Amino acid sequence: MAVPETDLARIRRFCEKQVPLEMRDQVRVEHRVRGRTVTIVEHRPPWNPALGAEWTDTPQARMKYDEQTRSWTLYWFDRNSRAHVYDLLEPDQPIERLLAEYDDDPTCIFKG
Repeated sequence: MAVPETDLARIRRFCEKQVPLEMRDQVRVEHRVRGRTVTIVEHRPPWNPALGAEWTDTPQARMKYDEQTRSWTLYWFDRNSRAHVYDLLEPDQPIERLLAEYDDDPTCIFKG
């Protein structure tokens, strides 16, 4: 069983709402799916176009889906882009709870 399509749709809509349309030439928030893992990623344009046209990607949060419990666990990234369990939120939560915690970001660990 893969990640439920309804949860992916919620994540997609959530990411789209993170940045106003008129600002998306400066920053975008998107998600990537790999198996049962979804990563929220911030994309920014190059600070110096002479160095290339590639946007940089910074992972902000990871969510892993548990097929048995049909719930999610939230992870944060350190400065080396290594994921760690976010221990201020119990594992096995509905996706809405993880997105709300990411959005509130009470520790400034996701969005800085």
